[in-house]
Amino acid sequence: MTAKITAAKGSPYARIMGVGGYRPQRVVDNEEILQHIDSSDEWIRSRSGIRTRHWASADESVAEMTLEAGGKAIVDAGITADQVGAVIISTVSHFKQTPSIATEIAHRLGTGDAAAFDISAACAGFGYGLTIAKGLITEGSAEYVLVVGVERLSDLTDINDRTTAFLFGDGAGAVVVGPSKEPGIGPSVWGSDGDKADVISQTVSWEEFRTKPETPFPALRQEGQTVFRWAVYEMAKVAQRALDAAGVSPDDLDVFIPHQANMRIVDSLVKTLKLPPGVAVARDVETTGNTSAASIPLAMERMLATGQAKSGDTALIIGFGAGLVYAAAVVTLP
Repeated sequence: MTAKITAAKGSPYARIMGVGGYRPQRVVDNEEILQHIDSSDEWIRSRSGIRTRHWASADESVAEMTLEAGGKAIVDAGITADQVGAVIISTVSHFKQTPSIATEIAHRLGTGDAAAFDISAACAGFGYGLTIAKGLITEGSAEYVLVVGVERLSDLTDINDRTTAFLFGDGAGAVVVGPSKEPGIGPSVWGSDGDKADVISQTVSWEEFRTKPETPFPALRQEGQTVFRWAVYEMAKVAQRALDAAGVSPDDLDVFIPHQANMRIVDSLVKTLKLPPGVAVARDVETTGNTSAASIPLAMERMLATGQAKSGDTALIIGFGAGLVYAAAVVTLP
């Protein structure tokens, strides 16, 4: 006789309930970057829109930044840590292969026996984590899920590389995802374009660094023009697919929060998507730089804190980066 398996009963829908962020105290302006590369403040700003970025100090580790952001998100959601059933952390800059940083964070936050794991999806990592969290809640495996994007990209920055030295920043952004009686997170449009895996990558593998003493510490590199063209042309299509999947038009949007990679990419996406002038657009890259997986929740937190966006607004989010990977969705802001 074949046993009948009982299916879990989750919430019909999920929504973002709270958000938190952490930016390191040290602010690095373009003049400091220019001490190491042959460039100018005008060139950096015209190419990227970046004026400053935050770099972590020795005591602002991936774990400590995550705890700060995650703790704020839990408080903002109006729940307690022991109600969190899963902790998902997206990062490419936690240098300890195992165990996952998520297990430490789950324990230190006081989540009890919550499931905990890391994912590596670069600048689309927050979108990937949000998609997984929504699935866990609607499937019934967790009632509340903490999703964190955190990076210390200053550790992976070659300060002498003129093409990347000015791009990257550090920080952590977090959200709590919970049950909802109506859709608060639209269908995810996510995927990968692996034939372009080499256009954003680590300069050398950890194995090469370990076995060849003369090898410099690994850093991030990218083929800027290739990445720019891909982001502008292909990600506009992905963003439109996310709008269509959610049954939302550009005129219905209140907020647009793209990955904060480059101001020119942000402006190009706004133009291609034909967003109305009334849509608030995240431009956190100007003062925070590119923080990879942390960029969308950090920008979300700042927009809510400054009044650029408000609770209940309809927002389009899209992340894209190394892999190449991408993830987009329409969400209701907490």
